[in-house]
Amino acid sequence: MTLQEIIDQLGLKVLTDVKDFSQIIPTGGYASDLLSCVIAGAPRQGVWVTLQAHMNIVAVAALLDLSAVIITEGARPEPRVISKANEEGITLLASEQPTFQVVGRLWELGLKNGG
Repeated sequence: MTLQEIIDQLGLKVLTDVKDFSQIIPTGGYASDLLSCVIAGAPRQGVWVTLQAHMNIVAVAALLDLSAVIITEGARPEPRVISKANEEGITLLASEQPTFQVVGRLWELGLKNGG
């Protein structure tokens, strides 16, 4: 499944620069709001689901070379966070839905916890 399919199926809003998301194939998914757990458990090239929207999510996503970060529950990063994500090549996506619902939909679509 491509990142474009995930964006389309979940109705996600792209917050950062548009890329050819049809060429990005996430390896799996991970959901947590605790950064140390994400660092320890998220798969490289995976999709991270969180309600966090601060600058540190960009650093963690860059460290793990994540395909995307889905920010849930209507949380929105400040413009400087989006700018930093663009500099680092990190894709930030947004959903109004609760984290639990987003993760459930990803699982239904076939994105499992890779690694």
